[in-house]
Amino acid sequence: MTAIDLGLPQLGGLDGVPTTDEPQKAKEYKSDQEVRWCPGCGDYVVLNAVQSFLPSLGLKRENIVFVSGIGCSSRFPYYMNTYGVHSIHGRAPAIATGLAVTRPDLSVWVVTGDGDALSIGGNHLIHTLRRNVNLKILLFNNRIYGLTKGQYSPTSEEGKVTKSTPMGSLDHPFNPVSLALGAEGTFVARALDSDRKGLTEVLRQAAEHRGSALVEIYQNCPIFNDGAFDVLKEQGEAERRLIPLEHGKPIRFGAEGEFGVVRSGFGSLEVAKVADVGEDALVTHDAHTDDPSYAFALSRLSTQDLSHTVTGVFRSVRRATYDDTARAQVQQAQDAKPADLGKLLHGRETWTVA
Repeated sequence: MTAIDLGLPQLGGLDGVPTTDEPQKAKEYKSDQEVRWCPGCGDYVVLNAVQSFLPSLGLKRENIVFVSGIGCSSRFPYYMNTYGVHSIHGRAPAIATGLAVTRPDLSVWVVTGDGDALSIGGNHLIHTLRRNVNLKILLFNNRIYGLTKGQYSPTSEEGKVTKSTPMGSLDHPFNPVSLALGAEGTFVARALDSDRKGLTEVLRQAAEHRGSALVEIYQNCPIFNDGAFDVLKEQGEAERRLIPLEHGKPIRFGAEGEFGVVRSGFGSLEVAKVADVGEDALVTHDAHTDDPSYAFALSRLSTQDLSHTVTGVFRSVRRATYDDTARAQVQQAQDAKPADLGKLLHGRETWTVA
């Protein structure tokens, strides 16, 4: 059953959320709470980017809510001058789903980390994405457990030496973007905490998307995994390793655009030198391709050792949202005939216990 079948309006991501005509500033989104992250933590950058970006949406602050689970990133709601819920370990998507379904007037955001979202919360995350609940999920990935003091996480690279893996991690890590695309998330993106412009653009597109929008954000943990992504910030290395995506543009990168992405065997993609393959062979990025296999192939270009890291919006497609269809179904049932609680309780599907 689709939104069109039920007669639902085809809304944009922000439709239904009350707006304000009064100009807003970033400082209005800053709460009176002292920000308590370690000096140098990448969370500061993301917080500042979100606080600076939200005024551009023109939404009323009382119609925005941030829901978090457990972890360093989950302090986020305290620092936002909006409504917020600091919930329980891994369950932020479930709680946020309830809000999205019952309160279409809210812009609902989930803030989570690689441990909170992909370990205990993995089940909730994938089902939120496959249901296409109208949520914006910010997944802070520092490849470590920070709050519990430095154990390896589901995104830690193989061989990672931590307090819980003194001889090196044996686990093969998740690629969060691949995971989200495997669950057929309708909006999936990646950004770096050090790339303020790129992060802000991805956040803007996520906010405008109606449905589940997952943004993975690489961010530094200066205490337990310092410098995990430094190579992506170094001049010379950044240009060679980062593969930025822009819808409608050939996928090309390098200091002088000397590298590009081309199609390979079995539906996969690979990096090649433009001089060797020619410009016509380059893949033109289409974030709106309905089949997620193309975006999944893009996600596999990103490697554990960061020799290549794809950033930007991998996929952005339209599909009926869980909350829209759930509300329509309730309305459809109410319109069909009045509810009869007595008939429900005493109908054929009851039994007597002696």
